[in-house]
Amino acid sequence: MTTTSGSSAAGGDTRPSAGDAPGEPADDATRLDVFLCGPIFLDIVFSGLPVAPRPGTEVWAEGMGSLPGGIANLAVATSRLGLRTGLAAGFGGDVYGQWCWQLLAEEGIDLRWSRRVREQHTSVTTSFSYGDDRSMVTHGHDLPLGYDELIGDPPATRAVITDLGGDRGQEQWWRRAAQGGAKVFADIGWDPTDAWDPAALQPLQQCHAFLPNQVEAMAYTRTEDPRAALTALADLVPVAVVTLGRRGAIAIDSTTGEEAAVPALDVAAIDPTGAGDVFAAGFASGTLWDLPLADRLAFAALCSALAVQQFGGSLAAPGTGDLEDWWQVTRRAAAQGDPAAQHLRERYAFLDGALPHRPPRVPRRAEAT
Repeated sequence: MTTTSGSSAAGGDTRPSAGDAPGEPADDATRLDVFLCGPIFLDIVFSGLPVAPRPGTEVWAEGMGSLPGGIANLAVATSRLGLRTGLAAGFGGDVYGQWCWQLLAEEGIDLRWSRRVREQHTSVTTSFSYGDDRSMVTHGHDLPLGYDELIGDPPATRAVITDLGGDRGQEQWWRRAAQGGAKVFADIGWDPTDAWDPAALQPLQQCHAFLPNQVEAMAYTRTEDPRAALTALADLVPVAVVTLGRRGAIAIDSTTGEEAAVPALDVAAIDPTGAGDVFAAGFASGTLWDLPLADRLAFAALCSALAVQQFGGSLAAPGTGDLEDWWQVTRRAAAQGDPAAQHLRERYAFLDGALPHRPPRVPRRAEAT
């Protein structure tokens, strides 16, 4: 298979030149806020299933959406929060890859480090959401070149969000970014081998923050509860965060001595796809805005709560406009005496000074196709 630089269906180079992407200009002298790399998928999400699909049966879903997935979840989430986002990814040479490229460019994501792979179709994941759970079916191909080769020298960036699972922890591009001053926010994901080798956590020595869920945290640290896992991880990385699903998240920032725990917001969740990515984007944003640890966690929890109330992963990510809408509604309800809203107004008072304002384009979520 051969790779080309963002070729369109009609041929030619469609990689955006400096400043082509909507939103913030992105010439070579402009420092990114966050740089990402990873695989792109076309996600097809069926939500509101009454039961899990079984062989020989047909199940009707209440909702369905198609949208870019994989690393696109993080890229859209960070861009909508006002962060200048760069992405290195391989896009399929089919119509799905072309559509994903176009949509991400319209979201203001700088794709200069991405490639179109002419002879490779776009990887596809179908997600079935029912009750509080989901199952997925995926088909796809690995990018025919490594991310170190794809990226080369990473761009100047304030932050990197990366996955350390598999061989990803041995990649050099994010290490070079860290040496250049970038804060590295790491996840590690599920271990399909069930080995949960603690040696996989060694790359954390070069990271700023680590954000596993409670199952992953306890498995890698050989502990019996999330709090013990968090304490163990805090010895390995400056900022350790453990997400607890419906119970919120806990964290320790060893650089400041802060410890914090926040509950999840009580919302009617209809699709959890991409919620973890939105949480990570919110936490990274809060860090770059120099928020205290408890506020960083609360902001990440809010972003995730807004996302799960919509269909789809990447396109459910809230933008600054959605956050401002939520904040205005909450303050009005608090002024009318709603006790729950009054509590939220107190907890999220930091939003008055935290949300970035970059008119005339105020990002809001888009509906999945």
